[in-house]
Amino acid sequence: MNFLELATDKRFSVRNFKAQSVEKEKLDLILEAGRIAPTACNYQPQRILVIEDAAAIEKLKQCTSCHFDAPVALMVCYDKTTCWKNKTNGTIGGDVDASIVTTQMMLEAAELGLGTTWVGAFNHQKARELFDIPGYLVPVALLPIGYPADDVEPHPWHFKRFDIDHTVFYNSFDGITEGEAH
Repeated sequence: MNFLELATDKRFSVRNFKAQSVEKEKLDLILEAGRIAPTACNYQPQRILVIEDAAAIEKLKQCTSCHFDAPVALMVCYDKTTCWKNKTNGTIGGDVDASIVTTQMMLEAAELGLGTTWVGAFNHQKARELFDIPGYLVPVALLPIGYPADDVEPHPWHFKRFDIDHTVFYNSFDGITEGEAH
């Protein structure tokens, strides 16, 4: 399978998982995909919490309704003391780095026959408290992972995409109007 087939057809948001654990070998490959992800200046600020035992899963359920009863979830954070800082505008690259890491892990999971859903809707403060997240770490995403239920299908919106000329411009944004990309 080539990358575009994986990204277009095989990977979609799974919100219903089988009650089947994820093999350690597969989880290790997913984590390796995150480890080798590109980050700004290769600072590698990602810090990933593996949530897999029953007590930790119960804590996760207190932070979000978007756990989908997955047998494992990854909480992707970044260390704000080690991430790249843009000297031209003062921004930091931690959110971007954590997003790249999450994307690579999500795609590796799909290649391994596992389903995921990128979850941003969780109570960060509750997660900090329940999982003892230090103040220098910033949670960005949850990635529930598991085997998709037999009846799971992509949401109809999954395949709805704008034509490329609606989102890609060459050399200038001349002629684009506000809100046009929605």
